Amino acid sequence: MAEVKLLGLWYSPFSHRVEWALKIKGVKYEFIEEDLQNKSTLLLESNPVHKKIPVLIHNGKSICESMVIVEYIDETFEGPPILPKDPYDRAIARFWAKFFEGKGPSVGKVFLLKGKEQEKAKEEACEMLEILDNELNDKKFFVGNKFGFADIAANAAALWVGVFEEASGVVLATREKFPNFCRWRDEYITCSENKKYLPSRDELLAKFKVRFQAVASAPK
Repeated sequence: MAEVKLLGLWYSPFSHRVEWALKIKGVKYEFIEEDLQNKSTLLLESNPVHKKIPVLIHNGKSICESMVIVEYIDETFEGPPILPKDPYDRAIARFWAKFFEGKGPSVGKVFLLKGKEQEKAKEEACEMLEILDNELNDKKFFVGNKFGFADIAANAAALWVGVFEEASGVVLATREKFPNFCRWRDEYITCSENKKYLPSRDELLAKFKVRFQAVASAPK
């Protein structure tokens, strides 16, 4: 039997992308929770370039970067396909996954910065949300009406951003400004196919409330 291990953090959207793919494929795996303040020897040896999670270890070989891992899982294991079969749809899915890889981290900064830096980050985040809102007009998911690769890449936008908003008190995505994005987010979270794979929102909220309270109380 193939040995599969995942080095990650339970509250990380990047780790969650990989867990989701493994669960879709029905792959049994061992989840190893990392401490980023005291990184394990296994993590440092498995990802010597970036030294970060997630890392998938399959039969002793390590694969790094969340969406690279998701694609590896899709190609390696039997089960429902994650990437579309049609070449054009597959290209579109990869495009949006790349978009989230490039733009996503800037959104997280909104909730960690203060003052003028936060305002600048808000502007950048709203530009991203406007692009997504336009793309999602009359679309259920990013590639037609089928949930897949691009939507897994978008998990932070779907669930984590809302958690960050509530935990920090900083609101970005309103229904008035971004109705299509908010409709997509609602569908994403409530879709019966997705609910069984999503982490507990309450547990994420409790985790990030502590983190953002620490940021708010830090000296300016």
